[in-house]
Amino acid sequence: MDAGLANFSYVRATRSTRPPSPPSRDVSDRFIPIRRPGEMDFLSSRGNNDADPDVLRLSSSSEAYRNHLAQALNINTTRIFSFRNNSSIPLRIHHSVPKAPRRRYIPPKPERTLDAPGIADDYCFNVLDWGSKNVLAIALKDKVHLWDASNNTVSQLPTLDEQTDLVMSVKWAPDGRRVAVGLYNSDVQLWDLVANKLVKTLRGCHRSGVGALDWNNNYVLTTGGMDGQIVNNDVRMRDHGVEMYRGHNQEVCGLRWSPSGQQLASGGKDNLVHIWDRSSNSPTQWHHRFQDHTAAVKALAWCPFQKNLLASGGGTSDRCIKLWNTNTGACLNSVDTGSQVCSLLWNKNERELLSSHGFPHNQLILWKYPSMVKVAELSDHTSTVLYMSQSPDGRVVASADADETLKFWNVSGTSPVPKAAQEPFANFNYIR
Repeated sequence: MDAGLANFSYVRATRSTRPPSPPSRDVSDRFIPIRRPGEMDFLSSRGNNDADPDVLRLSSSSEAYRNHLAQALNINTTRIFSFRNNSSIPLRIHHSVPKAPRRRYIPPKPERTLDAPGIADDYCFNVLDWGSKNVLAIALKDKVHLWDASNNTVSQLPTLDEQTDLVMSVKWAPDGRRVAVGLYNSDVQLWDLVANKLVKTLRGCHRSGVGALDWNNNYVLTTGGMDGQIVNNDVRMRDHGVEMYRGHNQEVCGLRWSPSGQQLASGGKDNLVHIWDRSSNSPTQWHHRFQDHTAAVKALAWCPFQKNLLASGGGTSDRCIKLWNTNTGACLNSVDTGSQVCSLLWNKNERELLSSHGFPHNQLILWKYPSMVKVAELSDHTSTVLYMSQSPDGRVVASADADETLKFWNVSGTSPVPKAAQEPFANFNYIR
């Protein structure tokens, strides 16, 4: 064996006979030297024999060493992540808190119940209306009583002609200044409440009583009679009857002009609903005829937030609320309420519909639109809730039943624990 091989064998023998070294406690996954503070001091003393003796005595973990190093590198450690004036800057923590859903409480009982002796017990009458000036008109037999909600005062229209024995309908003009009164003898009287006098009597349009009224602006009054006829009256003209609609063969129970004033809805005892369109070539010819109801139709209400949407309600043998698209004539929905539907009102502040009912439940129901899920049931009446009207702001609804009571409901909703306040009708106890 030559000298090179001999040396190679010696090296292998030497490596194979060395005992294994103990595992290191300092394990690193990168090739980075790991040294303890003592080793740093030792290496510093060996690697730099000319270094400052004071520095060699400092440990890298000591406060004095860090201060000396900062001074040598010109680092101002007092300003790192530090406010200029800690005491003057408050700590503000902003949290994104989701808003809790609004809780709406509909009181199940009326705010006030009043006597209304002599109110008519007739499905086709319309003797209750709340005007834009916050005055409620209600007819009791042959007299019309006015309650001003702003000051809780009650007044009465001057005594009507002795030949008129019954008021069938009342309706305020949009300006809230004039009220129309439909009579059983087929006359319609127009009263000016500012002047407190009768300013006009409309005669000759109907052969019998007038139970349905509605205004299209402040000058055109539409009347519906027991004779099945519907007449547009321009109250400014001497010959006031300007248009006549023929489509019902029995008594007209309900009339409603759309918010745009272009379409008129009428309902009658013949179970029909007609839509009359002033923009058509033949405005006095019905535009749509709905024949789906199986009982008399008095309850009609135009939606204030969706164009061409009409709600109608049928009598005892029908019990349904139907929603119509009056542009296409399609029935969008039909809900069996389980009771006679007497009147309908759209909520002015919510997407809801309020209905009043007769046999067998005698209640008011608040429906969510468009799901038609019940929001609340108001069951304090003991007889058919024939009439219903709402305040100008839509927060209070007045309802009257055949048991001669008038009730006021808060349909806008309040907090679960309402604040103590004076009752809005505290000074008004009865109508006489």
